[in-house]
Amino acid sequence: MRLFSSRSEVDAQVDDAAWARAMLDFESALAGALADADLAPRSAAEEIEALCAGIELDVDELGAGTRRDGTPVPALLAALRGRLSPEAAGQLHRGATSQDALDTAAMLVARRALGPLLDDLDAAGDAAAALADHHRGTLIAARTLLQHAGPTTFGLKAAGWLGGLDAAAARLEEVREHGLAIQLGGAVGNLAALDGEGDRVATALAGRLQLAGPALPWHGDRVRAALLAGALGAAAGAAGKVGTDVALLAQTEIGEVAEGGGGGGSSTLPHKHNPVAAVSAVACAERAPGLVATMLGAMRGEHERAAGAWQAEPEALSELLRVTGGAVAAVRSLLEGLEVFPQRMRANLDAGGDLVMSEAVVSALTPTLGRAAAHDLVRTELQRALERGSGLREALEDTPAAVEALGREGIAAALDPAAYLGSNDELIDRALAVHRQRRAG
Repeated sequence: MRLFSSRSEVDAQVDDAAWARAMLDFESALAGALADADLAPRSAAEEIEALCAGIELDVDELGAGTRRDGTPVPALLAALRGRLSPEAAGQLHRGATSQDALDTAAMLVARRALGPLLDDLDAAGDAAAALADHHRGTLIAARTLLQHAGPTTFGLKAAGWLGGLDAAAARLEEVREHGLAIQLGGAVGNLAALDGEGDRVATALAGRLQLAGPALPWHGDRVRAALLAGALGAAAGAAGKVGTDVALLAQTEIGEVAEGGGGGGSSTLPHKHNPVAAVSAVACAERAPGLVATMLGAMRGEHERAAGAWQAEPEALSELLRVTGGAVAAVRSLLEGLEVFPQRMRANLDAGGDLVMSEAVVSALTPTLGRAAAHDLVRTELQRALERGSGLREALEDTPAAVEALGREGIAAALDPAAYLGSNDELIDRALAVHRQRRAG
């Protein structure tokens, strides 16, 4: 167990053992593909497949090989060849290069890690959808630049979270289904060592690994890896957004939500219940942009095989999968157990008096006075209310133009937060419909 491990099942899919397994899967599938293309005896392929399925590799030895050779692949091949017959050893890794093994392994690691990551992302979306629907009428102060801006609902805030999580999930699903591809190019990317049967071998390899078959090898074209990194970064960001909002709403002075369940204790202050899941999501999301940048920086590699660029990708990708998985798992946990306090939300909305309803009053006065004149009138009365410590309603009721345009009942109606929610229900319904459609496949 890692001292700073996340709560995500992604961790187990991206460790050194997972990468070793993915490289073995590549070598096994390549041997089978060579036999499928009649370039290797079936008996040799079966021997390689059996060994790859059963061998327990020493990842420390592979690591030593990386330090020696710049890649773990030569050490892996040496460990396999020593256990194979001469005939099978001669077919191992035929036509491939180290980058083929590592790039394909990266795609396999990503696909396997995206399983639990997407499960958590979907569950977080389900929880956000439930909050959006249940709290569609729960009034809360919208905050822009950290200041009260006007009334909204907690349901719409949760629908906003849902929209980000769903968009991130849809992008990752697209990458998983269409963007993860085998790599097979050989020494310089032209499959020269496969006796003119490179396309057949590549097609068979893709089928055996259930990955896409690219139009040509992508040793120097790192767009595929960059798109994966970008989709992961977006998912981490969407999770971090939820974590940030929840941490702010859970502040002592705000107290509008709290994380449910145990945990969150302080080493010093017994009374504290820290928003640990929210903080974890934010901490993970904070690390993602730098890792995405590393993957983007690797795109500028030199010629047919980069000197240091693509070699930076495997560890960056593993960590990006890990932190994104951690962020999403944390958000799932916090949304599934989130405690919501509607009375506190309404009390905070009311704490600033009726001044936050200024836009609503302008809208109510506009049909009679015109928007510019209505805006000027409300701004003047707001200033007057602030100077004498009164509310906006009192100031408007002392203003003949406002009383004439709206009447006292109209002024009161314009200052009702529940009456100024715009397309709240329609927007929530739209977010829920998109979520249901995506979940239905």
